[in-house]
Amino acid sequence: MVTVTLYTRRGCHLCDEAKAVLEAVCEQHPFELTIFDIDDDPVLIARYTNDVPVIAVAGRTAFKYRLTADDLLARLRRAEAQDP
Repeated sequence: MVTVTLYTRRGCHLCDEAKAVLEAVCEQHPFELTIFDIDDDPVLIARYTNDVPVIAVAGRTAFKYRLTADDLLARLRRAEAQDP
């Protein structure tokens, strides 16, 4: 199963939108979702600061700020094809 990671922070409306897309797609096309609040980790704060949300698919940065369900599904399918 492909792992999708969301780097987020509290009070970020784009993060909330990204999380909603991720959850909706996960209902149709299951994947493992991991969420990191960058405010809880000084290393992540230094890395992402205001560049959230960041979404990684299979360990590789795939989206920054916004994503669509269609784009996420395409990325998931590519990741699945690379790791049968």
